[in-house]
Amino acid sequence: MHPAMEVLSASRRALVAALALTLTACPKAPSQTDGRDNPVGEPSGRPRVEVKSDATADAALAQARAESQANPDKKKAAEAYLAVRKAYPATTAGQDALYNAGVLFFEAKDYANARKTFNELIFENPLYDQAEDAKHKMALSAMEVGAYRDAYQTLTSLAERAEGAQKDQLLKEAARAAEGAGLYSQALSTAVKEAGDAQTPEDKAAAVAKVEKLVEGRADFLDVARAQEGLSPSNPAWPVLQFKLARIYYHLRDWTRLEETLQRFLRDAPDSSFAPQAKELLARATRRVEVRPRTVAVLLPMTGRYQPIGEAVLRGVKLGLQGSDIELVVKDTQGDVNKTGQAMEQLAFDDGAIAALGPLLVDDTKRAALLAEELQVPLLTLSRQEGITDIGPYVFRNMLTNSAQARAIADYAMNVKGYKKFAVLYPNIPYGVELANEFWDEVVARGGAVRGAEAYTHDQTTFTSEAKRLVGRYYLEDRGDYAEAVRDVQGENITDAYRRRKAMEKARSGVDPIIDFEGLFIPDDWRRVSLVTPALAVEDIVTNACDPRDLERIRKTTGKKELKTVTLFGTNQWSSPKGRSGLPELLERGGKFVTCSVYVDGFFVDSQRPATQKFVKSYRDAYKEGGRDPGLLEAIGYDSARMVRQVLDKQRPNTRAAMREAMAGLKDFDGATGRTSFNDKREADKQLFLLSVDNKGVNEINVDKEKAAVRGSGS
Repeated sequence: MHPAMEVLSASRRALVAALALTLTACPKAPSQTDGRDNPVGEPSGRPRVEVKSDATADAALAQARAESQANPDKKKAAEAYLAVRKAYPATTAGQDALYNAGVLFFEAKDYANARKTFNELIFENPLYDQAEDAKHKMALSAMEVGAYRDAYQTLTSLAERAEGAQKDQLLKEAARAAEGAGLYSQALSTAVKEAGDAQTPEDKAAAVAKVEKLVEGRADFLDVARAQEGLSPSNPAWPVLQFKLARIYYHLRDWTRLEETLQRFLRDAPDSSFAPQAKELLARATRRVEVRPRTVAVLLPMTGRYQPIGEAVLRGVKLGLQGSDIELVVKDTQGDVNKTGQAMEQLAFDDGAIAALGPLLVDDTKRAALLAEELQVPLLTLSRQEGITDIGPYVFRNMLTNSAQARAIADYAMNVKGYKKFAVLYPNIPYGVELANEFWDEVVARGGAVRGAEAYTHDQTTFTSEAKRLVGRYYLEDRGDYAEAVRDVQGENITDAYRRRKAMEKARSGVDPIIDFEGLFIPDDWRRVSLVTPALAVEDIVTNACDPRDLERIRKTTGKKELKTVTLFGTNQWSSPKGRSGLPELLERGGKFVTCSVYVDGFFVDSQRPATQKFVKSYRDAYKEGGRDPGLLEAIGYDSARMVRQVLDKQRPNTRAAMREAMAGLKDFDGATGRTSFNDKREADKQLFLLSVDNKGVNEINVDKEKAAVRGSGS
């Protein structure tokens, strides 16, 4: 078993084990009393005050009672009782006064004072004649002021000693307190018992509704398991709990327990309102292993803002499957993570797809990859997201990544061109930062060095400062040759301000650039590159010297016999559409300043590779009306579809596991984007397209031929 599968299976086993352990060994809730029939958190023990009867106190109590009956303001009437209590604290009349004050506060809905008064009474004399009523009202008051835990403890204690209708009422109130306190396990247990004890259809329906409310988003799966343990199917709440457990097992992908739970549900509660859903869920679980060996799904944004890229990939996919009996199921993700998740489940459970292609977008791909691993559906993603195949062995990727581009450029620059020193000029956005770091790492890993790195904002249009910094012309005060030139000007003792300013300008312009790098990497869009390169030329960074004749002209123009030239390197973002002249717009806008540059891409429409030429011809024939040449997205879609087609045609897998094994073993697939093999991380390894720019356009570099020439020269 693959290590990632072991981790996933272990996590599921741990959840199931925890559930089983809870079902068999959950400790009972701690006793709600302290051993003397007093709720936890309530006063206990002997009376704190030895009360006695007192005639004067009795008379005062009678007077207070008369006043309270005549006074409609219950709070003021309560104060009359408290006055008796204060005057005669250690008397039976004082305690009666305290109780009556609490009742009046309770009836007046002054729950804070009611709770305080009853608590004082019970603390002082837990054996008071009206102690049970006082505790009940104290608990209800506690619930009203939000002290739900105290209320729950008191109410459950009272319910243990009650019978009949009184017990039922106390349990209902305890359930409400438990829910308020977040004690959903206790609330659920009480609600389930209430459902079992209900005598009328109305009471049963109300109790079941309460159970449903608790199991949907309140009680967790262990609470549900506890409540269901040993419960008789005759309890009206049983179907609710059993079906909830089934849904839990579905989300855990515990197929065995899911099927067992649903089968028992349908056997013991066939007439439940949940029965149709249970039947569908059971059928869905069964269908997970039912595969249509010639059905393949593709997940793409076919509507919404990303529709154009989805359509581009789909054109390539359809072309790759043209003439095949493979059934293609298209799932529209709309660029929405939730819809992507739904699509993955549909293609696995409902469509029986043996494999899936896509998605493209980062978040969609993560969701799809996680579900592909859970459902064990081979997924060939078309995303650039780094590390996506680490999710598990059912996840493959066929797409140009930033790391692959950086690796290809560094390999060509160092192993073919022989460069060792580089600089990086990059946009301060995630794309630019990631590629700058990837390239830097690749250079260092090969024994090279990055001499300078400058960032610029994504919407910048002038790059004078960045170019000056790269060649040491920005902070001139730190340079000794500039300081010496300034001293010479000052030594001339020029009095005329204009002449002195001109002399200083000459001193500044006379400082030679420090070009201690052979290659400059610019990971940005072709539009920005066409603005960057002229700024480099202003600072005497010679980038267009691959032609000896151009180099000679530059020498004559500058008067410098020794020129340090720099090769510009870029990414596939340098690829541009053709302009009015028929040349790429990169060249039309950048002119001579971008010639001699080299950039990398995952596809080149004018490549001389036979497989690429075959694809381009087929695409042009198939989509004549569109009048557009294919790009990377179309080529990737085409190759991905043909990879799956080749595996299905040659190896005929009839299970998803067999399909995964066959795809993992795919080697030397000759595609439009290069000869491809899946490595041990299920990443598509292929030789990318290295492209050079000259004044006639863009040409593919024959890397193998150049490497052979380097080896032949012994350099």
